Amino acid sequence: MRLPRLAALLLGTSLLASPALAQTAATAKYGAWGVDLTTMDRGVKPGDDFYAYALGSWLRDAPIPADKARIGYNYDLPDETEIEVRTLIEDAGPSPSDPVLRQVATYYHAFMDEAGIEARGTAPLKPYLARIDAVHDRRSLELLMADHGYASPIGIGISADEKDPTRYTVMAGQAGLGLPSRDYYLLPGEKYETIRKAYRAYIVKIQQLAGIADAEAKADAILALETSLAKDQWTPEARRDPQKTYNPMDRAQLARLAPQFDWDAVLAHQGLGRMPTVVVRETTAVTAAAKRLGDVPLATWKDWLRFRFISDHAAVLPKAFDAAQFDFYGHTLRDVQAQSERWKRGVRVVNGALGEAIGKIYAERHWGPAAEALSKELVEDLRAAYADKIKAAAWMDAPTRKEALAKLAAFDPRIGHPDKYIDYASMPVSATDPLANDLASDEFEWKLQLSRLGKPVDRTLWEMTPQTVNAYYDPVMNQVTFPAAQLQPPFFDPAADPAVNYGETGATIGHEMGHGFDDEGRQFDASGKLRDWWTPQAAERYTAHAQALVKQFDAYEPIPGVHIKGQLTLGENLADLGGLEVAYAAYRRYVARHGEPKVLDGLTGDQRFFLAYAASWQGKAREGAVRAQLLSDPHSPDKYRVNGIVRNMDAWYTAFGVKPSDALYLAPAARVHVW
Repeated sequence: MRLPRLAALLLGTSLLASPALAQTAATAKYGAWGVDLTTMDRGVKPGDDFYAYALGSWLRDAPIPADKARIGYNYDLPDETEIEVRTLIEDAGPSPSDPVLRQVATYYHAFMDEAGIEARGTAPLKPYLARIDAVHDRRSLELLMADHGYASPIGIGISADEKDPTRYTVMAGQAGLGLPSRDYYLLPGEKYETIRKAYRAYIVKIQQLAGIADAEAKADAILALETSLAKDQWTPEARRDPQKTYNPMDRAQLARLAPQFDWDAVLAHQGLGRMPTVVVRETTAVTAAAKRLGDVPLATWKDWLRFRFISDHAAVLPKAFDAAQFDFYGHTLRDVQAQSERWKRGVRVVNGALGEAIGKIYAERHWGPAAEALSKELVEDLRAAYADKIKAAAWMDAPTRKEALAKLAAFDPRIGHPDKYIDYASMPVSATDPLANDLASDEFEWKLQLSRLGKPVDRTLWEMTPQTVNAYYDPVMNQVTFPAAQLQPPFFDPAADPAVNYGETGATIGHEMGHGFDDEGRQFDASGKLRDWWTPQAAERYTAHAQALVKQFDAYEPIPGVHIKGQLTLGENLADLGGLEVAYAAYRRYVARHGEPKVLDGLTGDQRFFLAYAASWQGKAREGAVRAQLLSDPHSPDKYRVNGIVRNMDAWYTAFGVKPSDALYLAPAARVHVW
């Protein structure tokens, strides 16, 4: 289970180039001044579909490669980073002298040794499946589920305590199932029935490949078990409520919540026996999962464990397992036509296991003090713009405004790379057993978390590596984090027109900082503590305009029959809107200092600002990928992160002369303004 409450941009974060830099962009990577105008469709009225106006020719002509679910700046830039990481690894050779590089290279080459994996067949699986065979009662079942690499219906982890962010605590909650979200098990309709049938066939296939008897009957029981669990799991919307998901319980309370689950034995087995309290996230889901541990036959749970173990590690098993996993999860669920090249998957695997070891080398090669200093300066520029907005917010009263400004002042921006890196020296890496490497990585990560218990929370830790193309805000730490790999064109280009940098990168800084004041982040104070610091009057006014945005996004239907969930996506939509509002205000501050910019290619500075924002969300996706996003992802599809946002901004109407007859037009009273 993912414990930190991270609000990530996913994908498309960027940083603002310094206003002091470059009035033009003769050397900009994209177009003459930072935006590729060939992507536009000038036959579309901006007020009817601004996304198509900015990107229509690209949307029409750009093909999605067979091995991808999505394309666009936000999804293609990681390809460049993966090439850089591959070069870093392969240039070092199979056994470099540097111990860190040797560990990375050994892990990567073990994954890449397809011939060796085929020759070993299913032999590497046998000791792990034998442990499942040895389970003889509920207690031994629960203890095995608590071990690395094995699935469990109840997830347990370690995180900063949301009511006391200076210390670590133990968290427990619902765990993931074989399908991406509960909706795939429960929604009616031919599409979902087809997916469920394909999933059952996949369960059968995985068992048959492993030589497990009675695969058909066992698949029926496994699917029935997961469906039962899904019925009691919380929706993604409910899981976003930090008050409802913070339920600290002592051992007696845990026993009453889920008496079928041996809390004392499991926690002791995981090294958590001395922790007196566990914070339970999805309480009723945990109760229901424990009941299933008590009333579902032990044999069914063992069958489920076998299937999940094999499926979860299919990427490091013989090709037939790997191909079956891709066929269902890639092709059936996401409509991807072909699997990525193995080297790309190898880079992703090693990034997941030894990410900061690679990140340290990556940052040394692709990051410098000049970029770091510039980036930090730019974050402060947006902080100043936010302060202006907070001071002027009519819906905030004085006590709430004072707390909001304190929170803004306490923001901790981290740029480029961590100040210190994780030391992986104690993690064993096999040159011939990639499955063992997967398990060793899991064990290393757990021991690392255990080592932090009883110590003050380490605020220097990063949840993303320097080579990650993304960014995030953590409300418990009150930190915004921008990895080095994100800070490159098209998102970070000092040679671009200032309007472009404010529209693309300024909006992203504003987005991440805005998560501190979205519907979830606003419930954490300047220190990161879960505390209601809003007056009832300010909270009521804020909620009113937030719910207006919910209604707007509820109405959007990206694929037939599936709407955006306005409540689920509210936090990201608020961050998009508030971030763009603040970025535009910062841009107008820049213009006030330097004068109104020249018209370039027939476009004013304000027009270039909004075009750059639209370009930053360049993207198209296969239907399966969009469906998965709509069901459980808190981010709206790219098109609606543009059209659904700009139509609420008065300056956009002025810049493009949008009229009441235009499709995106909203009457002034219907427009939502975060600030």
